[in-house]
Amino acid sequence: MFKPTVGPIVGHTTTHHARIFLRGDHANNRVFAGIRHRRQGDTRWSQGQFVQLKAYRDMTAVIVLKGLRADTAYEYQAGWFSPMRPTHTAATVGQLLLPWPGEVYHLHTPSGTDNTARSYIVGSCRYLQIVGDVPLLPGLGDRIFASINHLVKRADPPISAVLMTGDQVYLDDLNRVAPDRSARDILFKYRTAFSLPHIRRLMSSVPTYMILDDHEIEDNWPANKEPDDERLYANALDAYALYQASHGPAGEDLDDASPGRSPQRFWYLFAHGDIQWFVTDSRTRRNLSAADRRILDQEQEQALLEWLIGSTARVKLVVTSVMFYPDRKLDDGDAWQAFPNQRLRLIEAIRTHRIKNVIFVSGDVHGSLTSRLVHSQDPDFAVHTIVSSPLCNSLLLPYATASSFIIGEPMAKAADGEYRYELTSKVISQDNFAQLRVTTQSIQVTFHDRDGGPLEVVDIPLR
Repeated sequence: MFKPTVGPIVGHTTTHHARIFLRGDHANNRVFAGIRHRRQGDTRWSQGQFVQLKAYRDMTAVIVLKGLRADTAYEYQAGWFSPMRPTHTAATVGQLLLPWPGEVYHLHTPSGTDNTARSYIVGSCRYLQIVGDVPLLPGLGDRIFASINHLVKRADPPISAVLMTGDQVYLDDLNRVAPDRSARDILFKYRTAFSLPHIRRLMSSVPTYMILDDHEIEDNWPANKEPDDERLYANALDAYALYQASHGPAGEDLDDASPGRSPQRFWYLFAHGDIQWFVTDSRTRRNLSAADRRILDQEQEQALLEWLIGSTARVKLVVTSVMFYPDRKLDDGDAWQAFPNQRLRLIEAIRTHRIKNVIFVSGDVHGSLTSRLVHSQDPDFAVHTIVSSPLCNSLLLPYATASSFIIGEPMAKAADGEYRYELTSKVISQDNFAQLRVTTQSIQVTFHDRDGGPLEVVDIPLR
C-alpha cells in the first residue's frame, strides 16, 4: 500500500464516529483506499475498511470509523493500492494480506459532557499562488501550520477542532494572473494546498471543519459573476464538495457513493457537549435582487433562527465567512453590512428571545479583532464577534487596520432603540490565527502570530 497522495484529513468527529478523507492515485486496474484503527495502547488493529476510488471523484474518498468510544485516543493507518486481480471489490480486498504504510496517525474523540472546558483553532484566508503547475513559495503559507501544530501539542484544554472559515484556496489568484477555471487546474490547486507538510500533519490528527468563501470560486462571488462563469462555478463547487465538504457534517449524505458529488447544502451544525456551532454558507445561497436581498437563503435563515431560539446549548457559535460586524468604511457590497434587513432580523430575534452567549465567528478581511454589539435600551443584550484572518496574506493585498472600520455610529436602528458596537481588542494587521478557550465563565481569545507568539488576549464573559 502507498501513503495517501492527499490526507488523511480527520473531519467531523463525534463521541462515536470519525470521517476521514484521503486520496490515492490513478493506476491501470481498480484502485482502493483503506483505513484500519485501534485504541491507543492496544496491540491489535481493527479489520481494514476499504472503498474503491473513482476518477470522477479525483480518486478521493471518505471512510467513516464507527463504533468509537467517547473521550478516547485512537491511532490509525491509511493507504491506497491497486490489486493484481482486476475483479476485486471493496469487500474482497479485505481478505488480502496487505503491507500497510508505516506511518501511524492519531485522533481523539470528544467527550459528550457539558460544562467541559474546550479549545478551538480558528483561521481563514491562506493564499497560495501556482503558476505553470509550480507553487510559488509554498512554505510561506504552510509555516503558520507548524506553529499551530506546536500549540496543539501543549494546549490545555486540548484542541477539540480546527475551524477554517473561508478562502482555504484562492482559485482566482487575485483576478490578476491566470485564474483557475478548469477542473484540472482547480483540483491541482486543492491537492497542492492540502498536501503541504505542516497543514497535512495538523489535519491528520485534529478534526477540521471548513466552509467556503468567495476565493473558492472568484472574488466577491456572485456580485462579480460574468455570463461565462457557469462552468467555473460548477467546477469550483465540485472541487469544494470533494476536498472540503465531504469530510464534514454536510458531506454525510454522500456516503452512498452515488455519482453526484455535491451535498444538498453546505451549511451544517456540530456540537461538543453544551457548546454548539452553526456553520453558515454565506456565499452560494445569496439573493442580490432588490426585492428580497439576502446573504442566507430562506431555508438557512429559518434553520439558524430555529436553532438560536430552540437549542439549549450554553454557548452558541455562528460561523459566517464574511464579517457580521463591524462594518467597513469601504463597503464593497460583500459582507453583512450590505444585507442590513436580514442582519437586523437575526439580532432582533436574539434580543427579543433573550438568547445568551451568541458569538459570531468569521474571517475574510485580512485583519483580526473582537467586538461587542449592544442595544441602547436593553442593557441585558450583548452579542460578540471574533474575526480571525489571514493565515497567509498575499504580498499584493493590504491588511485591515482599525481605520478600516466605522466606529462610533449606530449599526442599525430598531423600533425601540439602536444597535451599536465597539472594538474589544486591537486590530491585528499581520498573518495570524486565533485560539478559543471556552470555559464555564468565558471565552478567552488569543491571537497568535505566524510563529505562534501571542499578539492579543481577550476575555469574553459568558452569562
